[in-house]
Amino acid sequence: MKIIIDDKIPYIKGAFENVAEVIYLPGSKTTPEVVRDADAIITRTRTICNEQLLAGSTVKFIATATIGYDHIDTDYCDRAGIKWTNAPGCNSGSVEQYITSVLMVLAETKNISLSNLCIGIVGVGNVGSKVARVCELLGMKVLLNDPPRERLEGLDKFVSLDQIKQRADIITLHVPLNMKGDDATYHLADEFFFKSLRKRPVIINSCRGEVIHTEAVKKALIDGDIASFVCDCWENEPDIDLELLEMTSLATPHIAGYSKDGKATGTLMSVKAVNNFFQLGLDYWRPEGVEMPLQSLIKIDGAGFNEQQIIAKAVLHTYNIRNDDAIFRNNPDDFEKQRGDYPARREFPAFTIEAKSVSPETIEKLKKMGFDVIEK
Repeated sequence: MKIIIDDKIPYIKGAFENVAEVIYLPGSKTTPEVVRDADAIITRTRTICNEQLLAGSTVKFIATATIGYDHIDTDYCDRAGIKWTNAPGCNSGSVEQYITSVLMVLAETKNISLSNLCIGIVGVGNVGSKVARVCELLGMKVLLNDPPRERLEGLDKFVSLDQIKQRADIITLHVPLNMKGDDATYHLADEFFFKSLRKRPVIINSCRGEVIHTEAVKKALIDGDIASFVCDCWENEPDIDLELLEMTSLATPHIAGYSKDGKATGTLMSVKAVNNFFQLGLDYWRPEGVEMPLQSLIKIDGAGFNEQQIIAKAVLHTYNIRNDDAIFRNNPDDFEKQRGDYPARREFPAFTIEAKSVSPETIEKLKKMGFDVIEK
């Protein structure tokens, strides 16, 4: 059999060499000629898997090592009998880390206690659920909005989007991009959305760029309808609106989910999916060579610091969004390069905290966030 693999997928080399012919290619070079006699494609978002690419090919299975799958024409694949899969939740821990870093920076910048704030989480899937959990650990009031889950599970856990717009000090978006239907999210945050906000919240977008209407959020910032905007996902990537970039408080080039842990998990899920479909005998394969942090030990003396400050020290040691923000602002035209060359970032479980003068309650919260904690 023959497998075409996007050469940007990390830790995958060697996975299939004993069972298949493997060709590694940039997404831009995955052409109809290349895939014509292939059995499977493993890709990321830059390979558009549609009829133009796949018609007349022998492709039977497509795996994308990403949560999103809008680059796969699923309707065509279903008609053509091509099975496909994505990697739901693979980078949920990475986005949780990203949002937690955002919250810590906002709290430091504004000199506020997060426990006094209400956060509205729109979209409570794999990512939104983890964000909700860490926000609860930080003592925040958490409002959850997820209409599909609400229909299945009932009203107890969830509130309407209108309630979030009325009550939230921070609104963070974690929805898929749905272009149509009852759960359409395209331009979910439009001019009406921003005009109906009551508390001038901070808006955070780390899901899909098209969920927020660019001109509407710029107008909301100018009119003072929102306090600030944190953006990782943009309309028209990589040709983003530079005026909006200047107006954001924190900006990054679609890297919220770019931890090495998330990428390794996405790769593992894709290899497992291809293995299960073709019965290749790779049940025990695991990614190797995942980079360790430069400084995996975090020494914290909590004397004189409150709980939020102690947690901030730990979180910002693992990932400080200010660094990515500065790099991006200095070179916004390098959007794709910054994504492609993104440095190693590891999630909370890759770090050990050596804690001195830290309360048992705070230590327990750090452990629940995923840190290994040694008490001194």
